[in-house]
Amino acid sequence: MTSDRRSDIDDKAPHEPLTAYYADESKRRVWLRGMFDRTASDYDAIERAMALGSGTWYRNRALRAAGLARGMRVLDVGMGTGLVTKEAVSITGDASLVTGVDPSPGMVGEAHLPIGVETRIGTAEDLPCDSAAYDFLSMGFALRHVSDLAKAFDEYFRVLAPGGRLCVLEITRPEHGVGVAALKFYMRGVVPVIARIVGKKGESVELMRYYWDTIEACVPPQKVIAAIERAGFVDVRRDVELGIFSAYCATKPAV
Repeated sequence: MTSDRRSDIDDKAPHEPLTAYYADESKRRVWLRGMFDRTASDYDAIERAMALGSGTWYRNRALRAAGLARGMRVLDVGMGTGLVTKEAVSITGDASLVTGVDPSPGMVGEAHLPIGVETRIGTAEDLPCDSAAYDFLSMGFALRHVSDLAKAFDEYFRVLAPGGRLCVLEITRPEHGVGVAALKFYMRGVVPVIARIVGKKGESVELMRYYWDTIEACVPPQKVIAAIERAGFVDVRRDVELGIFSAYCATKPAV
């Protein structure tokens, strides 16, 4: 992406540094990787409890709606413990077609994936992948953790083959005050309690509080859409569930 195109995006990162957790932007990636490494063993149990068991169903449906189909080569970025990765395998029908990438070795180590899935350590801004190697790229609830939106979407465009599909799932701050208050109460009040009860690591409570803070501080959907479009994607859209679950879908031009 040229400097002129990049200057059109007001914020490189999806949110300002959250100094209650790390000193400045330069410390964000190291702090976040350490936090995910230390709490990885708790992550799946907390996710199942906070999503009331609906996470698997939603991920599968969102991937299908974005165009994922049998036989596609898939890259799952920010794979974490593989919750989206597993759904990609179930849809494509072949684990060897699916690759997962994440910066946290701890999270990848907790991913109990079907035999054949390849995993790699890497970031969204510098993917350890060949160009035009995938037909579909997914990212599940991790966009808030990248350091540069423009670089991330540039990389997504690079590794997708012509005609490839993009699907980025994220939790979005509601547009209205009542919705914001309700989600904040759940994410900042209820979820940390769930983490304390279900989790074994004390730091999991802090991670769940951090989750809400990133949701609250994240740039609005129109800026995410603008970053996707400026990377070169077409047919960009945002599908919304319950006013908070966003699925950003797009296509790399076929020619």
